Amino acid sequence: MAATDTVLYSAAWAKRVDMAGYSAFSQYYDALMSGVDYSRRAEYLLAILEYLGHRPGLALDLACGTGSLTLELYHRGVDVYGVDASAEMLSQAREKCMNAGADILFLRQRMQDLDLYGTVNTVFCTLDSINHLQGADEVRRAFQKVSLFLEPGGYFVFDMNTLYKHEMVLGNHSFVYDTPQVYCVWQNRFIAGTGRVDISLDFFERDGKVYRRSREHFSEFAYPMEQVKALLREGGFSKIHMFQEMSMEPPVKDSQRVVIAAGKEG
Repeated sequence: MAATDTVLYSAAWAKRVDMAGYSAFSQYYDALMSGVDYSRRAEYLLAILEYLGHRPGLALDLACGTGSLTLELYHRGVDVYGVDASAEMLSQAREKCMNAGADILFLRQRMQDLDLYGTVNTVFCTLDSINHLQGADEVRRAFQKVSLFLEPGGYFVFDMNTLYKHEMVLGNHSFVYDTPQVYCVWQNRFIAGTGRVDISLDFFERDGKVYRRSREHFSEFAYPMEQVKALLREGGFSKIHMFQEMSMEPPVKDSQRVVIAAGKEG
């Protein structure tokens, strides 16, 4: 932003944005995630299932966001639908899929309150969505809900940011994203001993000669992998496999994101 540009900002409006649930974030999510290769990620997830000898069958993209991964899975022949808690994210997902000629069902539900029409054979949940749940109790509830609607022998494939990433990479750091759509200042605050990072996002979008500012606040929680395994076992998952992100190799101590494939008891 140039020094002479004006920023228009209303605290009351920002509060409404925060309470709506990722409503501001949803407008700029795809711009900020432009570096994510969803095509490659879809291929990788399906390769994990092939490695485990599992065919995806009817699949759920949990916390699907704006539907980019959902669409890539659909294009690869997966019978998939999406669930997300944010109406704004789902609006983006519906429009994206309609424009692509893809008839995909999307439902608005929270992960920890999942209530499907029937069972599914595979559940995907990516890009640290599980870390957005507010503490281990919510993670436990989400795992139990996934297990409830997952067929015996089915697989839950998801990823999580690690404690290492929260402390050493996100930490008390700030990041700036300057895209053609939006200028974003991303500020983190790491809470020592908790695995929690508090995140504040300030978005500046040009509107003529001024910039309009909106804000989003949320927290992410990371956990020791042994705790994650224990929570999965409580949910009825017995076959638990962990991978370094975008690899078939096991995670290492400085892995920033771990991919987990958890099989439900048959």
